[in-house]
Amino acid sequence: MLFNLRNLLSAATLRKSSKQLVQHFRSGQATQTNVNLKGRDLLTLQNYTAEEIKYLLWTASDLKQRIKDKGEYLPLLQGKSLAMIFEKRSTRTRLSTETGFALLGGHPCFLTTQDIHLGINESLTDTARVLSSMTNAVLARVYKQSDLDLLAKEATIPIVNGLSDSYHPIQILADYLTLQEHYGYLKGLTISWIGDGNNVLNSILMSAAKFGMHLRVATPKGFEPDPNIVKVAEGYSKEYGTKLFFTTDPLEAASGANVLVTDTWISMGQEEEKAERMKAFQGYQITIQTGKYAASDWTFLHCLPRKPEEVDDEVFYSPQSLVFQEAENRKWTIMAVMVSLLTDYSPQLQKPTF
Repeated sequence: MLFNLRNLLSAATLRKSSKQLVQHFRSGQATQTNVNLKGRDLLTLQNYTAEEIKYLLWTASDLKQRIKDKGEYLPLLQGKSLAMIFEKRSTRTRLSTETGFALLGGHPCFLTTQDIHLGINESLTDTARVLSSMTNAVLARVYKQSDLDLLAKEATIPIVNGLSDSYHPIQILADYLTLQEHYGYLKGLTISWIGDGNNVLNSILMSAAKFGMHLRVATPKGFEPDPNIVKVAEGYSKEYGTKLFFTTDPLEAASGANVLVTDTWISMGQEEEKAERMKAFQGYQITIQTGKYAASDWTFLHCLPRKPEEVDDEVFYSPQSLVFQEAENRKWTIMAVMVSLLTDYSPQLQKPTF
């Protein structure tokens, strides 16, 4: 009897200590910022101000240093769960989100098209309400941006865009963190996009100018980005005093650029267009010759998976290539998103230069 009583008292003390530990890490120390993202959705970076995006990157850098470099244990998401809806296959989005959420003490739930059919077996409205009652947030990797918009409208929890045909915001956060780590700043850098006018480019268009970065874009005729998105980007460029340039010539786009970026020429769902696209993108492969037109400190990014026709091995595996650092940073940036949308945590370490 005495033994059982001691066990009960010991367990109660342990639970109390654990609860205090979690509360301590959730609150953090006060920082000099007016940014509060708790409860927000992340559907597109168009909806986020420059300071809000910088705050996400600051939080990512903070978590990376505290957990990876210093070996700290931060159970910031203990007791929280995440629904991960994937209509499209993934390596980096799934692994970064699943392992990152778990590393912070949370419970990620992976749902494929075999588990959940958005708007087919159950309406999006009903799905959003059910998930809102059982989880703390949803990350959805889908085809249609309108599905995300409807989920966000009907849900009472944060909805995060894990990729759609229109945008890929969490990829761009990883790209910017990688560039900040490499150059020590973002303002004044020139990004050269050479490839398809796709969701990744759209997300760059919605955000680069907010950091004071210039953008030079080369796409084949007929594969330009959405004109409505370009119009918004032109407004940002004017507002933040940056340069935005479009061409069909890859070498012209690379001229003077600090960062060369490309992506797949054939996105998921475009497989039937392969022959047409391969023909249209002839001459768009990034090579060392492309780099000769860029700035002397040029680097290369690709969100992966990569195919040799997009970038040759000489560039992809070169010292200028930051692709594997970029891939790892998918984890730290999605962790920052989840922590920022679900907790009151504030970064503890010094704010990086952007």
